[in-house]
Amino acid sequence: MERIYLDNAATTPLDKDVMAEMVNVMSNYYGNPSSIHAQGREVRTLIEKARKTVSGLLNATPAEIFFTSGGTEADNTAIRCGIAAFNIKHAITTKIEHHAVEHTLESLLKQGVIDKLSFVDIDEKGNVDYNHLEELLKNNERSFVSLMQANNELGTLTDIERVGDLCETYNAIYHCDTVQTMGHYVHDVRKLKAHFIVCAAHKLHGPKGVGFLFVNHNVKISPMIFGGAQERNMRGGTENVYGIVGLAKALEIAYAEMEQHQKHIQELKSYMKDKLVAEIPGIAFNGETDPENSLYTVLNVSFPEMDMADMLLFNLDINGVSASGGSACSSGSNIGSHVLTGIHADPNRPSVRFSFSKYNTKAELDFVVEKVKEIVDKNIVV
Repeated sequence: MERIYLDNAATTPLDKDVMAEMVNVMSNYYGNPSSIHAQGREVRTLIEKARKTVSGLLNATPAEIFFTSGGTEADNTAIRCGIAAFNIKHAITTKIEHHAVEHTLESLLKQGVIDKLSFVDIDEKGNVDYNHLEELLKNNERSFVSLMQANNELGTLTDIERVGDLCETYNAIYHCDTVQTMGHYVHDVRKLKAHFIVCAAHKLHGPKGVGFLFVNHNVKISPMIFGGAQERNMRGGTENVYGIVGLAKALEIAYAEMEQHQKHIQELKSYMKDKLVAEIPGIAFNGETDPENSLYTVLNVSFPEMDMADMLLFNLDINGVSASGGSACSSGSNIGSHVLTGIHADPNRPSVRFSFSKYNTKAELDFVVEKVKEIVDKNIVV
C-alpha cells in the first residue's frame, strides 16, 4: 500500500537536493571546525558559508545567526536568555503557543525568574486581540512578548509586524516562534522589529536536529549552553556540520521556489476544504482558513460527533493516510490538545490536522477524502 503523507507540519520529507549536499559533506569533509589545521578550516568555511546564505535570505547579518539543535533549543535560548539579559519580570504570551514556549515560560514563573505571566486574549479561531496586547504592554513594567507567527495546529496567522510595532512603542522585547512559517514566507528581519526569530530545518524539507536563532544586533544575551567557544561563544558543542549545510540548502531552495509552492499548496488546501464540505455534512474547521489569515500548509478539520472518535487517526493510518490531531480537553478526563481547548473547541468533536507540502497532489486528496467519508459514515452519531 502506498502511503499518503499529510503531516508536514510535524516534519517534512528531506529534499533530494538537500540530501545530495549533505552526502557530499559527509563523504568528503570530516575535520572538526574548531581545529586550526587544514581539515578543520575547510569545514569551518562550510559553516560560515551556510551562515552567510541564511543571513542573506533574511536580510540579516551573519553575526545575527546562531545555529542550534532545532526550534525548541532556539525558543528556549531566546526566552531564557532574553529575559535574563534585561532582568524582565513580566512575560506575555497566549494559551495556544507551542509547548517549547508555553512550558519554558511556566518554568521561569515557577522558578521565580519572572513574577508575572500574562495571556493575551484570543478569539475562537485563534486570532490575537491586539488591543488587549497593548493594554498588557502599557499597564505593566517592561515586558517580554512571545507570540508565534502561525499556530502549528490551527494555521491561524498573527500579524507579526503589528506586534513588532506595539513592542517597539512600549519598549518590549519580542520573540516570535517562526518554526511553521520559515521558508514558507519571506522574513525580512529589518522590517519585522522582532528581537528573536527561530527555525527548525525539518519543517522546510531540511534535516532534523538542526535549526537557528536570529538575535537582533541590538540585543546582547549570554549563552544557554556552555562548553567550547563555538557559535562565537554563544553555544558550546561541536557544530552539526552536515545539518547546518542541509539547513542552508533547504532554506535557499524554499526561497527560490516559494512563489510556485505557495500557489500549489494553497490550491491543495482549498481543494480539500471544498471536497470535505461537499462530502461530509456537519464538517467544520478549527482556526482561520482563508488565505489572508491562515498558513497555507495547514487545514484543521473538526468532524461531527461520532462513535469511536478516538480511533479516527488510527483508522486513517491503517488506510494509508498519515495525519495528526485530537480533541479539546474535557476537564478531568483526558489531556487532549491545549490549542483546541484554548479556543474553546467542542471536546466531543474529533479533529484532524492535515498539513501539505510541495510533494502532495490532488489525486492523493481525492483518496483521502474518500477514506475519511467512509470512516465518518460508519461511525457518525445520528
